[in-house]
Amino acid sequence: MEWFVPVIVIVVLLLIVVSNIKVVPQSKAYVLERLGAYAGTWQTGLHFKIPFIDRIAKIVSLKEQVVDFPPQPVITKDNVTMRIDTVVFFQITDPKLFTYGVESPITAIENLSATTLRNIIGEMELDNTLTSRDVINSKIRVILDTATDPWGIKVNRVELKNIMPPQEIQDAMEKQMKAERQRREAILQAEGEKAAKILAAEGLKESQILAAEGEKQAAILRADAVKEARIREADGEAQAIRALYEAQAESIRMINEAKPEAAYITLKSYEAFEKAADGKATKIIVPSEIQSLASLLTAAKESVTDPEKK
Repeated sequence: MEWFVPVIVIVVLLLIVVSNIKVVPQSKAYVLERLGAYAGTWQTGLHFKIPFIDRIAKIVSLKEQVVDFPPQPVITKDNVTMRIDTVVFFQITDPKLFTYGVESPITAIENLSATTLRNIIGEMELDNTLTSRDVINSKIRVILDTATDPWGIKVNRVELKNIMPPQEIQDAMEKQMKAERQRREAILQAEGEKAAKILAAEGLKESQILAAEGEKQAAILRADAVKEARIREADGEAQAIRALYEAQAESIRMINEAKPEAAYITLKSYEAFEKAADGKATKIIVPSEIQSLASLLTAAKESVTDPEKK
């Protein structure tokens, strides 16, 4: 039995040594206290603490953490009460400050975000609040990040998860949105009808212009055809007159070349006189040659009918 006590002592010592060997995993940090005072921060790796003197005060996660806070009542500038819940993304950068800086860091962040949100929303109207989420998120993040620096916390993002105005405000907004949609529908319908009428008027105008242009072209073609016909008719008449005068000139030339006697010329004159005295003329001028010929014919007739006078 003499060996039993040393064995027990050795086993106890081994257990104490083993229990004081700590392996810090990745993305973790251990805050070590020695005799109640801060002694250091263990990072990733193997560490040994002095039994009964050192103790691990806090195990801190260095990962980015997400905290979803319950809805907070806020009042806008135009006195509308609504509830807004926020989501905060933060990361612990200094385990010592996180351990000793504030008693309850999460509660402190929640209260700080609530008061900051009330201050920001209190300076904005309801419509701006509903349409300015990015602005609100940025302002809250900057204020929280500055306020949590002494606590070893870095606020990366802040998001407004839900904005819940009162039920009567929601009903009014829905009615307003419905009226706005109906107004847009009426505007679009009116614009469509207007565009259709404009297109129809432009089509009628184009058709009338084309019809007038067609009538103009047809009139021009008809005028050109009439002009061409008249020109051809005039050319035909001119050629006929030219041919007639050429024939007359040719006949005169041939008569002149034949050297007709005076009796032939007188006979021709008499034929012309007969044509002139066909009963249509009201006044006849008898040439002197025809008068002489008539006298000769009268004398000849008398000599034939009364031989005794001869």
